Amino acid sequence: MSQDIVSDALNMIMNAKKARKNSIVLNKNSKLLRNILEIIKHAGYIDYSVDGRNINIEIQKLNQLKAIKPRFTSSVEQIEGYVRRYLPAKNFGFVIISTNKGLMDHIEAKEKNIGGCLIAYVY
Repeated sequence: MSQDIVSDALNMIMNAKKARKNSIVLNKNSKLLRNILEIIKHAGYIDYSVDGRNINIEIQKLNQLKAIKPRFTSSVEQIEGYVRRYLPAKNFGFVIISTNKGLMDHIEAKEKNIGGCLIAYVY
């Protein structure tokens, strides 16, 4: 069992998608994971609800969801290079970045001119 709750949860979601399941129940729970799922839910890739310690996730239009390991730190100028590395095409998906203003996607981080730590990518 890994110590990285975010990476484990995102891998469990992708394994469920590859097994052609529409929903999954995660028993891992953390504030960082819930914030990441909220960003992905806002983009329309998944839908989730929290029942006590369990997180019920319904997969909607998800293609790929992975954690970025190691968690690179990047300035505003470097974000575009990482976006090209992890996303398959321009304007297709987003990279989730942890900044000093909270979690946000790379588009919002570039608008606010904030760099941070790369957490995951979604498309």
